[in-house]
Amino acid sequence: ISAEALQLVVKDCKPKAKIVDLCEKGDSFIREQTGSMYKNVKKKIERGVAFPTCVSVNNTVCHFSPLASDERVLEEGDIVKIDMGCHIDGFIAVVAHTHAIQEGAIKGRVADVLAAANTAADVALRLVRPGKKNKDVSDAIQKVAAAYDCKIVEGVLSHQLKQFVIDGNKVVLSASNPDTRVDDVEFEENEVYAVDIVTSTGDGKPKLLDEKETTIYKRAVDKNYHLKMKASRFIFSEISQKFPIMPFSARALEEKRARLGLVECVNHDLLQPYPVLHEKPGDYVAHIKFTVLLMPNGSDRITSHPLQELQATKSIDDPEIKAWLALGIKTKKKGGGKKKKGKVCFVIAAEESNLLVILPNTFSSTGKKGDKTEDAAGAEAEPMEETAEATSQA
Repeated sequence: ISAEALQLVVKDCKPKAKIVDLCEKGDSFIREQTGSMYKNVKKKIERGVAFPTCVSVNNTVCHFSPLASDERVLEEGDIVKIDMGCHIDGFIAVVAHTHAIQEGAIKGRVADVLAAANTAADVALRLVRPGKKNKDVSDAIQKVAAAYDCKIVEGVLSHQLKQFVIDGNKVVLSASNPDTRVDDVEFEENEVYAVDIVTSTGDGKPKLLDEKETTIYKRAVDKNYHLKMKASRFIFSEISQKFPIMPFSARALEEKRARLGLVECVNHDLLQPYPVLHEKPGDYVAHIKFTVLLMPNGSDRITSHPLQELQATKSIDDPEIKAWLALGIKTKKKGGGKKKKGKVCFVIAAEESNLLVILPNTFSSTGKKGDKTEDAAGAEAEPMEETAEATSQA
């Protein structure tokens, strides 16, 4: 679903397209598609948008998802970063992609920053595997970016995904800095990660320019406070009912009342804001994010989108980076003889007699009569040589 939603938004990234319309199109598609699934089960299954659609242009790094009254549009030559996510029963798939609004091959520094993000994502896919540590990934992607004379943007975290948890405690810090430190962790089988790569031709130290641009928030479930303003209490009650766990866009709330109520909620830590960050004007920023399952037989990248043709000014000559790229993403089993087909490798969701599972390279649903099984293969971003099977539910 997330891959199809991304494809839909990319297709409509044209000159004069309103950014808010693109964001709403992505969210509406996800709500419609997830809402049509698992209607015949006894217990209600939560499903829908796991992360609101964001369309961040040029030197804007991330999280731009404007309110309905915003009139900003895309222009020819814009570099557009699209970020979104969906979930079914709290099991999350996220994806981000960078698209240039132009005909023909992408050249120059724009091609460099895109190639840096794509190659770093390819390397990360091969290093986010059981037995490896988060520091291995951080060091590797910074080295890749440097090979293209680019920077990994500071403050970007790749989180472990769990049921109803989009920001798990196990994280990969893309670029180290004195203000952000994370614990050393080791990847394990049957974990899921959102690998988040953001590269820049600038210094990689984005700034918050205008707090009013922030429209994406997440309920801080461990915080409590008795709000003083009536508008704040009304908005917080609505948020608690509609968006108790997943991030949401203020666009989904009544705009005038939201403007008044959100401020007090944020000031008392009831909501976690996702700020809109910017590099310097003239800098180019690329964003690639994908969801990866660490299966017993290797890593499965289940969300992606193919890049446009790139003609970068730099190339990879470093032998260590080449060695990382040469690593396989599937584990070869030792010993001969016939391979036994594994049963359930990774359980996605269980609902009484309905069991939703991922088998190696297969997505299947077995349950009551009338339930449908859907399969889809997600296209791997170029120049990946191996594609991971993807689920239509993710």
